[in-house]
Amino acid sequence: MNLWEAFLDLLFPPKCPFCQKLLDDPRAPLCPDCQKKLPWLSGAEALRAVEGTAGCLSPLAYRDGVPEAVRRYKFPGDPSCGKPFGLLMAQCAQDALGGAADLVTWVPLSRKRKKKRGFDQAELLARTAARELGLPARPLLEKVRDNGPQSHLEDEADRRANVKDVYRLRPGEDLSGLRILLVDDVVTTGSTLGECARTLRAGGAGEVWGLTLAQARKK
Repeated sequence: MNLWEAFLDLLFPPKCPFCQKLLDDPRAPLCPDCQKKLPWLSGAEALRAVEGTAGCLSPLAYRDGVPEAVRRYKFPGDPSCGKPFGLLMAQCAQDALGGAADLVTWVPLSRKRKKKRGFDQAELLARTAARELGLPARPLLEKVRDNGPQSHLEDEADRRANVKDVYRLRPGEDLSGLRILLVDDVVTTGSTLGECARTLRAGGAGEVWGLTLAQARKK
């Protein structure tokens, strides 16, 4: 923790991102109560098959107090949650993959939605996880069309259609053989992660793993 972060912790004591209680240990990503009761995933349960990827890893199931915490992070937006969520994701990736990745990237927001929210929630998660894992974080993808949110669509086919050709590789990127961790907040059907992973693999990536805070049940 640098001096600026320590100063901010004195002014704004860190809270648990799930229950909003003040943390006794400001270095902890969550409080002891939530540590005990949250719907943790481990082993095979933490891995979701997602077409186009080597799999998607998530430390939590999208239920109990998790959906409310994710909504608080995104709507209207509380960027302070990005660090504790990213730390939990980094631990999940470390447990499952060890050092089997070269860099971290994320599913980007459109410029319009990023301007409205004030930050890109997946980017904050990715940069925190990358620092914890000792990996570079790079913006490899661009969103070229502001499609409607996936959360409003129930049908898996509609979700796939909604993200088709929405992302492209940033100009000048050479991903030849790289093993990439692709970060988003929640995976449901995997349509968004799959589309982004296919774009990265078309750019030469050797392997793409998804990494999210939580996984929701497929509808």
